[in-house]
Amino acid sequence: MSKQLGKDSDMSNKLYVGNISFDTTEADLEDLFGQAGTVESVNIISDRDTGRSRGFGFVEMSSQEEANNAISQFNETEVGGRNIIVNEAKPRENRGGGGGGGNRW
Repeated sequence: MSKQLGKDSDMSNKLYVGNISFDTTEADLEDLFGQAGTVESVNIISDRDTGRSRGFGFVEMSSQEEANNAISQFNETEVGGRNIIVNEAKPRENRGGGGGGGNRW
């Protein structure tokens, strides 16, 4: 039994990629990050209403070593006319649900 199967092992291979040009596609990122190793998945986040890129996304590499290589190779390099930011993705914070004003005096 391996200790590698904890929550942390999956997140450490997942990279946040920010400051992406709106013209950059998931295929573009897959080609780029493929230079650093095996790309497991690419997901550019889109605006729910317009479908337009929000300028950031996530790339999952097949190993921690490949993820580290990708960070050192591509962080602050120019892609599509913009310097992209590449770092280890942080776990998504639970923002809580709804809200809706309650507790008014």
